[in-house]
Amino acid sequence: MAGRAFMQAETPSNMASTTNSLVLELATAEDVPAIIDVWFAAFTQPTMRKLLPDTPGMREWHRDWHLGNFQTRPDTKYLRIVDPESKDEQGRPRIVAFGIWDLAMPEERGRRFPPWHPDCPQEECEAFVSGLESERKRVMGDEKNYYLDTVGTHPDYQKRGAGAMLVKWGCDLADENDVAAYVDASKAGAPLYKKHGFVDFSPAGSYVASMARGKKSA
Repeated sequence: MAGRAFMQAETPSNMASTTNSLVLELATAEDVPAIIDVWFAAFTQPTMRKLLPDTPGMREWHRDWHLGNFQTRPDTKYLRIVDPESKDEQGRPRIVAFGIWDLAMPEERGRRFPPWHPDCPQEECEAFVSGLESERKRVMGDEKNYYLDTVGTHPDYQKRGAGAMLVKWGCDLADENDVAAYVDASKAGAPLYKKHGFVDFSPAGSYVASMARGKKSA
């Protein structure tokens, strides 16, 4: 997890961007099954799998989470990266990565996730997410910021620029609207965000990088 409406932000001018034949597009609710497949392929770390195990019930939970965002949170923007040279079972370009940018502040968005499924350690999940929310508040205060909720890339497509494309989309949008950005990243993923202007503000010893990127005018 990287995890809606203070303004209706315009789509960045680089919406249709490509790199190494991969194409970035806005995702739709029809993409949710493929997004879930990518999520479970990408997030295999023991800590993440302990919190959100790959069970049929948790896949239903993910479906409810994503579809709920599409239905009720217009400021949650879903992006997909497709490989036009590879087709899925329906003959469509394969979705190989996805990103979620949340353009609302937490108090406007409300609860980030739906109620936890019994298949996951509910109290641990709640504590983990609460910690992330507290860190965002500590670092950003009341300053408007776009939140990079999730970036996931299928292992077959690592190091092909998909993650950078997803990060850049939100950074460009933030610059266009003179808004800061925030992400809670893994320490391993921090270098990617640093390349896009994020600074690590996490306390010593933390295994999650609390990273912020200032407004373009700052």
